[in-house]
Amino acid sequence: MTTAQRTSTTWPAVVPALLVCAAAPAFFVVQIAWLGWALLALGIAGAWLVERRSPAAPDQTVRVGARRDTAHVIGVRRQPSLTRDLSLIALGMLIVSIIPLAAELDNLAMLRFTLALGGAVVVPYVVSRFVYRDRAIGFPWRAHRRWGRLQWGWLVAVLVLGWLILPFYFITSGVYQNWPVVDSPDLIARLFVGVGAVGIWDELFFICTVFALLRRHFPDALANVLQMIVFVSFLWELGYREWGPLLTIPFALLQGFIFMRTHSLAYVVTVHLLFDAVVFGVLVHAHNPGLLPIFLI
Repeated sequence: MTTAQRTSTTWPAVVPALLVCAAAPAFFVVQIAWLGWALLALGIAGAWLVERRSPAAPDQTVRVGARRDTAHVIGVRRQPSLTRDLSLIALGMLIVSIIPLAAELDNLAMLRFTLALGGAVVVPYVVSRFVYRDRAIGFPWRAHRRWGRLQWGWLVAVLVLGWLILPFYFITSGVYQNWPVVDSPDLIARLFVGVGAVGIWDELFFICTVFALLRRHFPDALANVLQMIVFVSFLWELGYREWGPLLTIPFALLQGFIFMRTHSLAYVVTVHLLFDAVVFGVLVHAHNPGLLPIFLI
């Protein structure tokens, strides 16, 4: 769908999409499960009504060959469906919402996170590819072009900004206590793995799944704001509370913008992992003052 087409179909569809994305604060911020279920149901039903009133273009048969009468049919290109795409986002959120997102480092908690977060990425992908057969979700690892000076400079800036801001946020607000005490090599190693794994998952789900699906129907800026609602809500339950949204909102928007510019999952994951490396260091420092004397507070 072209940008002009997405813009022309925005406003009738924005309410159902907003309802689906608003389920994220219901699940992860106020933690009222029935409200989240209701918002998802209303959003998907609303999308279905919008599409009934404005039928999409028919699916296109894809053929290979110089002449139409002798060309071989190799597949069908399905037109983007708001109902299908919102149902994929809803499916992912429902899977995530079945577990508590409080950070824990025991074996059972890490297994629970692995299964739920992994399922939230894998199940919508499988449904999109093999049930809906529209390949709406993809994971473009590389853009096949070198990173420029601006991109390398942003990686350095992420480290510097994180080093300056994150210790002040975590320690003065006390939110570091939302993460378990890490006072042994085993727990520190588990925290390192957990923080990095969740950071990678963030990009697979919020950017490559939620944002990518929304971009099929809305202008990029609007799709970015909608995915930010889901992204920030998840981070809130994970532990980024108090005045954390002042950090997580611009971070989520920037990750969406960077992905639009680079089309590279590798780059947005690198940015996120550098940010999370500072988060890891701050958490270790906050729970063990003096162990990592590299921060200003």
